[in-house]
Amino acid sequence: MTKGSGLKATAWALGLAPLFWTSVRFFMDDLGANPIEALLHWAGRWALILLLVGLAITPIRRLTGWNQVIKVRRTVGLFAFFYVTLHFLIYLGLDQGFAWSFIIEDVLDRPFITSGFLGLVLLVPLAVTSTKGWIRRLGRRWQQLHRLVYPAAGLGVLHFYWKVKADTFWPLVALAILLGLLLARSPWRALKKASS
Repeated sequence: MTKGSGLKATAWALGLAPLFWTSVRFFMDDLGANPIEALLHWAGRWALILLLVGLAITPIRRLTGWNQVIKVRRTVGLFAFFYVTLHFLIYLGLDQGFAWSFIIEDVLDRPFITSGFLGLVLLVPLAVTSTKGWIRRLGRRWQQLHRLVYPAAGLGVLHFYWKVKADTFWPLVALAILLGLLLARSPWRALKKASS
């Protein structure tokens, strides 16, 4: 097994671990008094964590010179999309029972749901175009398109902040991490422009 494949296997194991552990808790009836809410929050939390981890990969590579880590960026990004989608499907099916009129009203009238939904919409084209074929077809436009991950992550943080209302500690931590990652990328962009 090569270093790259070992790293990918580790990324897969870590990406699936929350799903495995929560499935065990679900079948053991260990999700508390409101299991649907617990599942909804769990999927949303892991979606945001993995989005931030995915955004951290390029700065980690540039700051440490650990080039192998870039090989797991797509895997981490797709796991983030998986948990975002799962979060949304739990909301649609388990929480709202596919009551489309209420769902549409929620998306239009409740800012925290609007922001989360918009974040999901921005991530869809990124997931679709994550293959090597799409990278070849889009060329330089692929990088421009995939910068949508930044506003998507911002909307995810906003969704989290508006949802918790009073206890804003963790949303603010997520915001600080996101801003730190954006700042970490800025000097590299300036250096790129200067050298071109």
